[in-house]
Amino acid sequence: MDLATIIGVPLAFLVVVVGMVVKGANPAALLNPAAIIIIFVGLVAAMLNSYPMKELKKIPTLLGIIFKEQKLVEPKTIIVQMTEMAQQARREGLLSLETVIENLDEPFLKNGIRLIVDGQAEEFVRELLEADIEAMEERHRANAGMFTAAGGVAPTLGVLGAVIGLIGALGNLSDVNKLGTMIAAAFVATLFGIFTGYVIAHPFASKLKRKSAEEVKIKTMMLEGILSIQIGSSPMQIKDKMMIHLTQKEREELEKETGGR
Repeated sequence: MDLATIIGVPLAFLVVVVGMVVKGANPAALLNPAAIIIIFVGLVAAMLNSYPMKELKKIPTLLGIIFKEQKLVEPKTIIVQMTEMAQQARREGLLSLETVIENLDEPFLKNGIRLIVDGQAEEFVRELLEADIEAMEERHRANAGMFTAAGGVAPTLGVLGAVIGLIGALGNLSDVNKLGTMIAAAFVATLFGIFTGYVIAHPFASKLKRKSAEEVKIKTMMLEGILSIQIGSSPMQIKDKMMIHLTQKEREELEKETGGR
């Protein structure tokens, strides 16, 4: 599980409840059926009007991605794999990597090595793998865009809910005892809208984008390694080129693990 999200979401709700108590507001005011309908049912309606059903069906899967820890190959592991394959290719030829392909777990890397073993032109391999990365980025961008859209709609629905609530309150000015309660209830919709948009939806979109960027980085490293092996670069050249993607601490750890090789 993604520990940051697991902690962050409950903490966000807790902050609102504790903040209300500290300010002297009754958290029970949040149990407002009208506000819940306007914000959450309204948000569902807005999303249905914005996206086709086939895209909206992805939302449960995307929530799973947000709440689960991202499982990617470690950059250091990729560098070690690439340098080992480069050594084998220089020693025994590119065709010898055919024995390595079936042992690779990452489909992108497996496909790339298969292409160079099959003797495909460097330009073709580059274009194909870059297109693969770009298509993945576009899918991820569209998926995150749904949460961004929800984050934009929710606060506006909050304002709409407040306006509707105030209309109801102003229609009952004769009952002074209920007026304060009705005005307070009107702003519960605003609270829900702002909270949903800026504490839940937009951050979820940011997390998806961040996880996408990490996956793009990993695949870009693989692409550089595959092309370098194809053109016959030395293992040290490949290692130096790929270490650019590591932090200084990660570089030092890798040097210790590999003994500077």
